[in-house]
Amino acid sequence: MNREDLKKEINTNITNSQRQPKPLRKLKKVNERPKTTVVLNEYRGLHESPSIDISIGDEEERQKRPSEQQIYHGLHEKSGAKSSTSENKQKSKRKKSKKDFIVKITSVMLSIAAIITLCLNMPILWYKKSGQPDERVSILTYFKRWQPTIEIEGELEAPNMELNVNTDIVSEEFNDGLDLPQLLEGQYTVLFLGFDEDVENTDVIWICQFDIPAAKLNILQVPRDCSMLYYTSNPTTKMNSVYAWGDPDVSNIQRVVNCVQDCFGIPIDAYITTACFDIKNIVDLIGGIPMHLDNEIIYEADKIIPAGDVKLTGEQAEWFVRFRHEWLQGDIGRVQNQRRFMRAAMEKLKSISEDSRLKLYSYLNTIYKNKWIATNMSVEDLSKLADFGSVLEMENVSVDMVPGEDAEYTADGVTYSIYSIHKRATIDKLNENFRPYQTPMLMSDSNIVEFIEEGNYSYDLYDDMGMDFEELEHATEPLRDPDMKPGWKED
Repeated sequence: MNREDLKKEINTNITNSQRQPKPLRKLKKVNERPKTTVVLNEYRGLHESPSIDISIGDEEERQKRPSEQQIYHGLHEKSGAKSSTSENKQKSKRKKSKKDFIVKITSVMLSIAAIITLCLNMPILWYKKSGQPDERVSILTYFKRWQPTIEIEGELEAPNMELNVNTDIVSEEFNDGLDLPQLLEGQYTVLFLGFDEDVENTDVIWICQFDIPAAKLNILQVPRDCSMLYYTSNPTTKMNSVYAWGDPDVSNIQRVVNCVQDCFGIPIDAYITTACFDIKNIVDLIGGIPMHLDNEIIYEADKIIPAGDVKLTGEQAEWFVRFRHEWLQGDIGRVQNQRRFMRAAMEKLKSISEDSRLKLYSYLNTIYKNKWIATNMSVEDLSKLADFGSVLEMENVSVDMVPGEDAEYTADGVTYSIYSIHKRATIDKLNENFRPYQTPMLMSDSNIVEFIEEGNYSYDLYDDMGMDFEELEHATEPLRDPDMKPGWKED
């Protein structure tokens, strides 16, 4: 086979091997095309294009109801989960920031408080007290022991009397819990003296004994005219002259303390003195003393306290406690009337304490600052007593007077009116009410001098004048002397 024959055969095979194509399928004509609807809530992939309605028909209807994608949302409008989450994060951040600020401030305040407390309790000051070794103490301790008015009257000496402690009651384990500088555990006794306007005679003499375990306060009134023959050089021999006319070898306050301890057998832990014009200032400070007066009191012609329910001003309080001229029993009537004032004043102090302890301490601070009282008590001691007194029941506060009767004493041809103490009745009263933690006192233990001997007494009217403050609430004024003219100047 030549070259031409071979070429013909190849071309024939290629032509025979080709397939005939299939005829095309006839397409159907569609008049209307369905509208494409955009589904907003349908999930779409990240790169998938959303369906878009490109139809031209019904254009007006489409414009009337724009898609939600075309609605404008404000900057702070909660339009989706993203903005809500962002706002929650901001709120959480703000809360956390506020909490961190409070924690920081609290930490700083606690640190400052700790530093102040540490400084107050560091022993950096020297505390000096007569008769005791010098001691290094903290600022807090120094303030507690501070005696703001001690320089006026001075410290008291150690008592030279026998305490005669009742060991059946006061054992080594006995503790009254008040932690005061006491001579005898269980009791704390304060001598209160009120001066006349010359600050020389002690016309008010009260022995105030706090029976701490029994939660009681017993007050013994000593009439100013009591004869104390061995304790004053004044010819009247009266108790109110001991302060100015007593033993020259000791301080004025110590003279009165020694007299009380020797005659009444009561160890004195502390003292408070004040003058009549200081009572005026103190009463005005605390806002007056509410009282009921049965009748008006004419201290002087132009100094009158009206009858009825009144609130005594400081000036009226001074008139009230000094008034004596119209009482039938003279100075004893004044002593009785002072009880009523004492009770009313205690009621006022209790109400102040119940209202605000801080206010009570503020008043004490003002009294100290102005030196309206003189005392050897520290700030802490007086605060403790004030707290103790504020919770006392009125039925547990009693007041009594030294038994005795009016008498006369003649010296150098001059006769003086005095108050002669009934010694046995006084000793009995002391043993019953004022020596709860001591053994009974004997007649020989007292330096009381009687000018009218037992058996020759004219009367025993004043031997039992004890009352508690609950009974004093309904007490009336003392009897008046119908022959006395009102308005005389009081002495």
